[in-house]
Amino acid sequence: MLAGAGTGKTRVLTTRIAHILATGKAYPSQILAVTFTNKAAREMRDRIGGLIGGTLEGMSWLGTFHSIGVKILRRHAELVGLKSGFTILDDDDQVRLLKQVIEAARLDKDRWPARQLAGLIDSWKNRGLTPDKVPDGESFSFAAGKGAALYAAYQARLKDLNACDFGDLLLECIRLFREHPDVLADYHRRFRYILVDEYQDTNVAQYLWLRLLAQGCPNVCCVGDDDQSIYGWRGAEVDNILRFEKDFPGAKVIRLERNYRSTANILAAASGLIAKNAGRLGKTLFTDGSAGSKIGVANFWDDEAEARAIGEDIEQFQRAQEKLNDIAV
Repeated sequence: MLAGAGTGKTRVLTTRIAHILATGKAYPSQILAVTFTNKAAREMRDRIGGLIGGTLEGMSWLGTFHSIGVKILRRHAELVGLKSGFTILDDDDQVRLLKQVIEAARLDKDRWPARQLAGLIDSWKNRGLTPDKVPDGESFSFAAGKGAALYAAYQARLKDLNACDFGDLLLECIRLFREHPDVLADYHRRFRYILVDEYQDTNVAQYLWLRLLAQGCPNVCCVGDDDQSIYGWRGAEVDNILRFEKDFPGAKVIRLERNYRSTANILAAASGLIAKNAGRLGKTLFTDGSAGSKIGVANFWDDEAEARAIGEDIEQFQRAQEKLNDIAV
């Protein structure tokens, strides 16, 4: 489902899940529903409960990519060299461990900061790259070619500590599925429906994880907007949504183009700008609402001047008895 801004993406997913449950097409435990944030998962759960007229019970596979990844890994931890009670390191713990790895390699920790290496490793894991798959050119971007070796040493230390970092929650799942097809086949039998929200924000690792699970499921429904892919800096690949029809032959593309949020003038301006983008599937948003106020364009010397002007506008609204809760920036 190619859904523009304000067209009801979450509503579409929740209504589809409620319909699947209400018509008995699947049990709650047979539905895999993936979101990007825990807040979105809670909202989806509440909405589905409201639609089916009660508390949603038994839908244990509704969550974020990483929360579902944790659940799978804890079930099969031994197969990837871990124990089920493994620890998940936060960013600070990760940097501390990498400092130890850098020192053990007798490198200058001031010249080669652990946080820089942490960023590199995170980008490699977002692309599904294990240490042996890191391109030589990228390995040379840290410590004169030792980047991949340090990554491998870091992974070994994680195993010794029975720990994972955030990126491992998907990377180790991918390895589990590839090296143990019987485990993957079990999840193929388990999931009858797969639904994914904000598909345009998936990175390579999330894409690979999803493709492996979707191989055994004929009912895959992804909702996203190629015009709202803004997370390229953290590894998101808009190509994932652009090639959906190729990845899933016979897929039907449904465009949600009716906007319930903005006025016609806002939609016209936004559509005029985004139409110039290359690499998009294309859609035209419309509204049955009014044209609304004309859009104002203001020029400022710098971001501080812009902030002052916005603050002054808000003060004027307040003096006119407008509520702060009715103002968006």
